[in-house]
Amino acid sequence: MTQSTIFPQERATVVGVLNLTPDSFSDGGRFVGAGADLDLEAAVAEAEALVASGAGMLDVGGESTRPGAEEVPIAVEIARTRPLIEAMAKSTSVPISIDTRKAAVAEAALEAGATVVNDISGLQFDPMLAGVTARAGASIVLGHLRGDPLTMQRIVQFQDVVEEVAAELRASADRALEAGIPAERIGVDPGIGFGKRLAHNLDLIANVGRIRESVGLPVLVGPSRKSFLGELTGEPVDRRVEATFAASAVAIFAGADAVRVHDVEGALRMATVARALRDARRDPT
Repeated sequence: MTQSTIFPQERATVVGVLNLTPDSFSDGGRFVGAGADLDLEAAVAEAEALVASGAGMLDVGGESTRPGAEEVPIAVEIARTRPLIEAMAKSTSVPISIDTRKAAVAEAALEAGATVVNDISGLQFDPMLAGVTARAGASIVLGHLRGDPLTMQRIVQFQDVVEEVAAELRASADRALEAGIPAERIGVDPGIGFGKRLAHNLDLIANVGRIRESVGLPVLVGPSRKSFLGELTGEPVDRRVEATFAASAVAIFAGADAVRVHDVEGALRMATVARALRDARRDPT
C-alpha cells in the first residue's frame, strides 16, 4: 500500500462536504441561489463549523452531480467556489479539496489555495485535469463513474461490481501516474450512488478492503445521505444521518481510509471507534 500524503494512515479521515449549488440532492440552495450568487459569509461560517467539528479535509463543490444533473458552465462553477476557497485557505490549515471534473475549475481552485482535486469521473471527463493537478503539485481523488450524472442511472450493468470498479479505478490511477502525479498523492473512490443500484452500493461498501488491496491506493467512500440509504430505511434525505454513520463505520472497518460526510461531528466519533475496531481485528486462521 502506498504511503498516502492525502489521508494519514494512523486514523480514518472525515471529509466535510460543502456544496455551493442551488440543486444538490441533500443541501442545495443553502449558500447559492438560482444563479451564481454566493452567500460567502454563510458559506465561510459553515466551513469553519465543519473544521471546528473535526473535519480533516473540506470538499468544496460548485456543480451538483446528483442523478440527472446537467453540466454547469465553468465560469459559474468558479464563481461559486473560488471565493470560499480563498477565504478558508487563509484561515485554516485543513486541506481543501475542489470537487470538480473540469481542468479550468480545478486550476482556479488550486490557485486560490486548494491542494486536492476530487474528480468523480476518474479523469475521463476532461483530459487536461491530470496535467493541471500534476503541475500544481496537488493530490487527486479519482472517482468511479460510467457516463455522467445526467445519464449514469439509465443503464447500470455489472457482472462483479467490486472487481469491475477496482479495475476501472486502476486504469484511472494509471492515467494520473502517466500525467506525473506521484502515487502517494493519489486516492480512489468507488463512487457510491454514481451509476450503481442498491445491491452494488452495499457490495462496494462491505468489500471496500478488496478494492483497496486491488488498486494499492487509499480509498475514500462517500455514502452521505444518499438514495440507497433511503431505499433501505424509508427515510427522507434530512433523516439519514444515522444510516450514513452506519454505512461509513462499515466502510472504515472494511478498509476505507476516509469517509465523505455532511454531518462531521458525529462522524468523527464514529470514525474513531470504527478504526479502533478495525485495528483490533484478527486475521482469520
